[in-house]
Amino acid sequence: MARRVSCLTVSSRFLSVCLALALIPGVAGAESPLDTWLPARAREHAAWFAAKAAGPEGQTAELGLWRERAEGDPGIPDFVPPSSLAPLIRAVEAGVVNITTVGPRSNGLEGMKRATGSGFVLTPDGHVVTNNHVVASAQQIAVRLADGREFAASVVGRDASTDVALLRLSGVDLGRLPALYLGDSDRMAVGDWVVAIGNPFGLDHSVSHGMISAKERVLGVGQFDDFIQTDALINPGNSGGPLFNMKGEVVGVNTAIISQGQGIGFAVPINLVKELLPNLRENGKLERGWLGVVINDDGVNGGERRAPLVKDVYKGSPAAAAGIRSGDRLVAVNGRPIGSYLQLLRKVALLAPGTEAKLSLMRGDATQDVTVRLVARPAQEATEGLIQRTTSEEEVGLVLRDLTPEVAAPLGETAWSGALVSGVAPRSPADSAGLRAGDVVTEVNRRRVKDAAGVRAALSKGSAGASILLRVKRGDALQYIAVAR
Repeated sequence: MARRVSCLTVSSRFLSVCLALALIPGVAGAESPLDTWLPARAREHAAWFAAKAAGPEGQTAELGLWRERAEGDPGIPDFVPPSSLAPLIRAVEAGVVNITTVGPRSNGLEGMKRATGSGFVLTPDGHVVTNNHVVASAQQIAVRLADGREFAASVVGRDASTDVALLRLSGVDLGRLPALYLGDSDRMAVGDWVVAIGNPFGLDHSVSHGMISAKERVLGVGQFDDFIQTDALINPGNSGGPLFNMKGEVVGVNTAIISQGQGIGFAVPINLVKELLPNLRENGKLERGWLGVVINDDGVNGGERRAPLVKDVYKGSPAAAAGIRSGDRLVAVNGRPIGSYLQLLRKVALLAPGTEAKLSLMRGDATQDVTVRLVARPAQEATEGLIQRTTSEEEVGLVLRDLTPEVAAPLGETAWSGALVSGVAPRSPADSAGLRAGDVVTEVNRRRVKDAAGVRAALSKGSAGASILLRVKRGDALQYIAVAR
């Protein structure tokens, strides 16, 4: 096999030979033409070799197994490594509080137990945010500030599903408390630096720092799972404390840890907390708003999330009053984009009944905004009969027709050999899957069908959310097409 030799290796060897020849002393008293020619050639090749090694624009070329930045290269654009977090910590630590509770022991044991947690000052007049599990069974709550002052506190509202609680301090020396600024957790990205301050194991105002490890973590604790994961150390006693960004804004409420792991902690996003707090202040608990739609969440398409698709609208519901229809896609609530059914559920359910919300929707290719006044969620039995039912074929966006002899003959098809697709609803699951008018459906989920009624019957047997496998004849070709519902 022929061995490959790099151009740079040959050049360097040639340069060495030239230099060696240039250094050979000439015959005494006689000047050879080589005496001037060889040094000149050696200088030219040395200059060429240096330029080749430097690469374009002065950057070091890949000469071997790695590459190195040229001297003076600024490195990664827009990256400024932090030198010290001390100024940030000094600016925000006064708003972090330690919480001590006294309550009955669990498991039926006699006596009282003391527990500790963390929190932060929300308003100058004495509202404090912490975790629900910190104060859930407390009979007495004491809140101590960084300056040593201590106040009794009472629960204004709390919610177990989000693990958020709102407290109110009381006392004669409240004054104006050092309230913290809240940030925008939606703008946080994986890799952003964060700082956690709290009371782990009773160690007053302990500071840890790290970064956002992941977003929208689902831990299986409820329908409002939407946690920020961080490697900033969070330990027992940090619960309820703030997670700060590099502007000193609270972007999360530290909530949970994985006991078997290290550097794996979770925080409730502050945007979720902001949506919940007015509800807790007014109602003392999560009074969930109700929109009145049934959603067909068709998930991810081409690596991108798809806005939830309205499958049905309840008669007399806020959605019906606002003019929302089946087939609309809900793309934003109060200006915040949504990309899944769970995001829609979180944003709507956290709003109290009576709240007006602005919904952005797509109908066909047009986007429009509607205003909806949410109502209290009715009991399940009260909603029975309110739904405007659709047929199975409408759910997936198909318009079907029997292949009667009169219909089949002009198409060159065999009568009663399937169901003719005479129309496909725009932006429907069938449309997204690539079905077209003129297709003939011959099987549904591996079962042969001979007419439109057979297709409807097969579709009605599928479970909600399950994909449908259709065998379709298009011209002379047969193919399988999966339709998400």
